[in-house]
Amino acid sequence: MVSIRQEDNVYSDVLIAGFGGQGIVFTGKLLAYAGLREGKQVVFYPSYGAEMRGGAASCTVIVSDSIIPSPIISSPQSEILMSYPAVEKFLSCVKKEGYVVVNSSLVKKNFRGKKVRILEVPANRIAEELGTVRAANMITLGVWACISQVVSLESLILSLKQVLSPDRLALLKVNENSLREGWRFASNPN
Repeated sequence: MVSIRQEDNVYSDVLIAGFGGQGIVFTGKLLAYAGLREGKQVVFYPSYGAEMRGGAASCTVIVSDSIIPSPIISSPQSEILMSYPAVEKFLSCVKKEGYVVVNSSLVKKNFRGKKVRILEVPANRIAEELGTVRAANMITLGVWACISQVVSLESLILSLKQVLSPDRLALLKVNENSLREGWRFASNPN
């Protein structure tokens, strides 16, 4: 489990990274809205290069039942890494015994010897089977959410309408299905 539970307190942080056009910032924003929906404290901290597509993009999301002391995280508890450059840049930052969800459709790498738990998810392939490769980010978020249990699948799905811009509401169903499929994949990765 990714989150730290002390009595009934939940604290979890995740770094989400890839390249522009993969919906990295959208993924973090959706997670933040789902945390808010559940009445939790949330920090959403996006970062991206000047390029709109193809440049580096990342964001950090912290979800907690209590006050978050700092929005800055040097070693996240968990990561969602959507591209090879993201793996190269951020994998070494995750805390020892941390958890990383990797988009294995785009990242071909031997992860043996790493001191973190890695779940390789063929996110692009699964998303294509559901209708659009652009929903690969929702596949990996569904996987991460299932494993971490920081927010519920229902909160993520209900938050989609708040996060999707009005001109993108046609993508509501494919995003919902992708979140569900990611959750299902994490429940039974075989």
